[in-house]
Amino acid sequence: MESYPKYRYPEPVKIENRQWPDRLITKAPVWASVDLRDGNQALPEPMTPERKLEYFNMLVGIGFKEIEVAFPSASADDFHFVRMLIEENLIPDDVTISVLTQARKHLIDKTAESLRGVKRAIIHCYVPTSDLHGRFVFNHTREQVLEMAVEGTRLVREAITREGLTEVCGYEFSPEEFTDSDLDFVVELCCAVKREWGPSTPRDFILNLPATVERRPPNQYADMIELFCRKYPYLAETAISIHAHNDQGCAVAASELAILAGATRVEGTIFGHGERTGNLDLSVLALNLESRGISTGLSFANMPEIVRIVERNSGIEVHPRHPYAGDLVFTAFSGSHQDAIRKGLERRQEISEFFRQGWKIPYLHIDPADLGRQYEKLIRINSQSGKGGVVYVLEKEFGIYPPKSMHPEIGAVVQKYIDETGGEIDSKKLREIFNAAFVNIDGRYRMENYQRASVGDRSGATFTWFIDGKQYELTGQGNGPLSAVVHSLKSSGLMPFFKLEDFSESTLGKDADAHAIAFVGLRCGANGEHLIYGSGEHSNIDRAAIAALVSAMNRAAAMGAFQKEEGAPDHE
Repeated sequence: MESYPKYRYPEPVKIENRQWPDRLITKAPVWASVDLRDGNQALPEPMTPERKLEYFNMLVGIGFKEIEVAFPSASADDFHFVRMLIEENLIPDDVTISVLTQARKHLIDKTAESLRGVKRAIIHCYVPTSDLHGRFVFNHTREQVLEMAVEGTRLVREAITREGLTEVCGYEFSPEEFTDSDLDFVVELCCAVKREWGPSTPRDFILNLPATVERRPPNQYADMIELFCRKYPYLAETAISIHAHNDQGCAVAASELAILAGATRVEGTIFGHGERTGNLDLSVLALNLESRGISTGLSFANMPEIVRIVERNSGIEVHPRHPYAGDLVFTAFSGSHQDAIRKGLERRQEISEFFRQGWKIPYLHIDPADLGRQYEKLIRINSQSGKGGVVYVLEKEFGIYPPKSMHPEIGAVVQKYIDETGGEIDSKKLREIFNAAFVNIDGRYRMENYQRASVGDRSGATFTWFIDGKQYELTGQGNGPLSAVVHSLKSSGLMPFFKLEDFSESTLGKDADAHAIAFVGLRCGANGEHLIYGSGEHSNIDRAAIAALVSAMNRAAAMGAFQKEEGAPDHE
């Protein structure tokens, strides 16, 4: 043993002129959930019949038409669950249940007994075909393994007949560890199983070719499926199914390639529950196909509720980075990602016209709304976030739309807070930081006794202006209330140089609770090198604008951005 390498690359599959790499998936496979059997057997605490029923109903709601529900001969709970589904008429007419059995007479008989009265079912039997299992686990030769498979099939057919299930019960056969088996031997064995079963259609005869343990790369699984389909002569009467495990993390890729290679049916579990690293994750594979424009017949439109049901009944939490289902998979912390998402959503119509498809957004390959997720939670703020993400939250959570040239200043204020405190901030804290830094800011300048008047077609304003507590009575005229106040201050000789460069206002809230928010940008400094913003909120839209002006002035003074005009009074 010491002379052999510990690991070696799997022998390539000898296939000439392989076709699958040039094919496209244009139609979804038949989906078969094995959550309640293969998934359930691998849970730290297997589900009770009551939990299984809630899970079964969830699977039906998602749209699964084939559901493997139990291993009836393995436990009383599994047997009783199958009986409960049938006797209480809990299986929709368009859903087929499947049950698993080993190829042993007393187990097959118990399995068929569990199905009495069923409307539509599949008995699933498996035999180990790899030399590793057949020879070294069960001490069987290949000839004995083949005999076991044929005998098991005969026993299933006889049990179905004895229970009066011939017209309603199909057969699924799995050569266990298909990907670690000799392909020619598997073809020979499956042909013998098919001949023993007799004439069939793909609806009632399934060959399930599993990667029971993932040992090969995905392309080799596809090669084996394509070569099997070439060599197996009964394709027109058979559904070719796959069942991939995830030991090397490639179950989704392997399954997609296997579909290209000829598989028409796929087994797996929601979120990949199963032995070791689990089964193929059906939600990921199905939603991958949906994102490529392929209708799957499955709906994950209420993904948050599906997550809660799976977590509650499996006892296993869904990882926050789990594709499609995780809490963070549609969340951007990076500033550049946040900015790209925000701009993409703003220009969604243009993008759709350009690419001729309804959804194409930076960093979001599928619309989160299709999974019951909300845009408002897409962007979260931490030390890696930028101005785009910060502003996006202000816009979507609070309806606050700061002018674009103010965005860097807002981002810098928030970044400084996070650098000092660490961690992540929620939208409530973001609003608090924004208000404290920009809105209705107190300082060395203050206004009282504002009165608005009209002078012909111009607006007039009189008010009391305070500089460091010293009081001045001012009056002025302009094109509007804010303009009148600005002209009054600039002509008073009391203020350092400033220029009103930017102004915008909007309404926050609705009906009686509505109020105004305004933004003012002042150009300050000896060479106008500083652009300082302030914001004002008030029930009166004119007063909100003036409050924004005062906020900008107080922020400029606090930052040392003002430069006095020559000859202005020295009140500093």
